[in-house]
Amino acid sequence: MHLVIIGNGITGVTCALAVRRLRPEAQITLVSAESAHHYSRTALMYVYMGHLRPEDIKPYGDWFWTENRLTLVHATATALNTAARLVTLDNGTSLTYDKLLLATGSESRRYGWPGQDLAGVQGLYNLPDLAAMTRDTQGIGRGVVVGGGLIGVELAEMLHSRGIEPVVLVREARYWASVLPPAEARLVDRQFQENHVPVHYNTELREILGDARGRVRAVVTTAGDEITCQWVGLATGVTPNLALARTSAVETDRGVLVDEHLRTSAAHVYAAGDCAQHRRPAAGELPIEQLWYTGRMQGETVAHTICGQPTAYRRGIWFNSAKFFNLEYQTYGLAPAGPVAGLESFYWEHPAGRAALRVYFRAEAPHAVAGFNALGLRLRHAVCAQWIQQQAPVATVMANLGAANFDPEFFPQHEKAVVGAFNRQFPQQAVVLKRGKGLSAKFREVFR
Repeated sequence: MHLVIIGNGITGVTCALAVRRLRPEAQITLVSAESAHHYSRTALMYVYMGHLRPEDIKPYGDWFWTENRLTLVHATATALNTAARLVTLDNGTSLTYDKLLLATGSESRRYGWPGQDLAGVQGLYNLPDLAAMTRDTQGIGRGVVVGGGLIGVELAEMLHSRGIEPVVLVREARYWASVLPPAEARLVDRQFQENHVPVHYNTELREILGDARGRVRAVVTTAGDEITCQWVGLATGVTPNLALARTSAVETDRGVLVDEHLRTSAAHVYAAGDCAQHRRPAAGELPIEQLWYTGRMQGETVAHTICGQPTAYRRGIWFNSAKFFNLEYQTYGLAPAGPVAGLESFYWEHPAGRAALRVYFRAEAPHAVAGFNALGLRLRHAVCAQWIQQQAPVATVMANLGAANFDPEFFPQHEKAVVGAFNRQFPQQAVVLKRGKGLSAKFREVFR
């Protein structure tokens, strides 16, 4: 079997390694225009900030690919003929395949703003974006970041690390209003304030102005304000990269349409990761999932199907993590930004505003826990997921809260304060915190 994988991100590489394990004799070729070698996208900001070198973000040494008989092709796939099972490359060559995986990832989304194609306007998704930002922010005084999601904070912190003033435009009334409740959003806003990053809420981009050289000189907001700047970062989301799929008979919508086994409409062609759109997502799952860990899971899942072991993709308990300057963030399970019928939440915040915990649980007895938001605290993924999967009563969770604590030794322990606040807010469910980090017998299996 010759497997051709278009894309060498976490999805494509995970699939390649899993197929190598399942079918040792398979011929595997990875094609990527961006970089010959796989790297960690989530670490791009740390290269810009000087914390890591470019070679530090490659999870595997250059020797690894030959050692594992994985052929790397540094080129752009420009056309796909599914009837002939043929992929055409921009270097004048072509590849035939027995099985093909489209793992083409995403591309930064633009909304047709006047001036969006000026020099110094970009998103941050890949190595070329990092190179452009490094070049175009050299020696500038101010950059404007459009958008208040995770990439928006990253861009602001990156600029800040080089002494460049970031100005952030957020169209909602608070930071990441579609994801974070108001209390959590206030803690993030506090990070902006402490790092002297101006944020304009209820403000959108209307136009980008250029100078005589075709470079950014200012932006104009929907409020009519003109903000002088020399660079603009677009953090308004990403969209599936469908450039290759659209040259073929493969069905697409917002993404490449796939079934539960990540098979496309074309025989022997699969899609996974950021570019895939699930025709019938499972309950609680999204049609398009653009996270590192879901890409890894889909790469592993599709490898089994490619190797003749059809396996349905099931994401399991949702989770995500990020860092807002000096504030770490984790979320697990169902954690809505606003009220949801039948769902309650308990919220605790440290008086210094450096740590907070929200626990979501069902309103009906036995008040099964449904999700968590943690800021400035580190929770054990396995424990939180197990509590959610087993529908543990919130009283059980609070009594055993120390079991989820993943902060390093000698860090402040907040369980006593958290449980005390819970008992005051929900006296009818008051609990006694168990000493240490022990688990009740029902949940001890997590650590076996």
